[in-house]
Amino acid sequence: HADGCPSAKDEIDTDRPDVTNSSIVVPVGSLQNENGVNFSMRDDGRTIDGTNSRWRLGVAPCLELLVDLPTYVAPLQGPANSGFSDVSPALKWQISPIPGKVDLSVVFGTALPTGSVEIAGRGTEPYLQVPWSWELHDGWSVSGMFTEFFRPYDTTRGITESTFVLEKKLTDRFTVFTEYVGDYPQGSSPSQLWNSGAIYHVDRTQQVDFHIAYGLNHNAPSYLVGVGYSFRVDGLFR
Repeated sequence: HADGCPSAKDEIDTDRPDVTNSSIVVPVGSLQNENGVNFSMRDDGRTIDGTNSRWRLGVAPCLELLVDLPTYVAPLQGPANSGFSDVSPALKWQISPIPGKVDLSVVFGTALPTGSVEIAGRGTEPYLQVPWSWELHDGWSVSGMFTEFFRPYDTTRGITESTFVLEKKLTDRFTVFTEYVGDYPQGSSPSQLWNSGAIYHVDRTQQVDFHIAYGLNHNAPSYLVGVGYSFRVDGLFR
């Protein structure tokens, strides 16, 4: 099974800029840093949030530790809340590769109550996530993700998130995508987004990206624009 796991010879594969995370883990002994900044607008105001930093470390074949660092949300216009999000550590296991070029991973994580209540809510929030991807032909691929967010302090307010992505690799370095994102909270109306963007690989271990999203209903932001930069450092366990 380890023979099919990612290695340092592979190109960087990130969990951004789409909401759907990669079904591929980082190689053993590699540390990957993914960052981004978003500008969003709702009916009641505009906000900016950053840096959306995720650190990912390959600790064993097909296994990584990851942590989402606190992101600061600041209002630019209107009565929006401000403050930091939670710290969220997680463990990611790549189950694939399995026949048919389908890759599949499972992520177990939790948001620790370290951020502002107005931004992150209160209490610990565990989650279970399953990202998948399927390579098609001529640079086309499809992927998606299913996530269940749990709120032990309020068992009636869990959230189920579902995503689906269509991606096209135009050149060896340049890729475009379009994505549907739906959040379905218990006892409340869903939030739905249509997200599209582009990814450019500067080299094997560096990536820059851009995305723009439009809300499909009143619960989602009217629109969201973001940019990001990611890099990977290999050979830490030599």
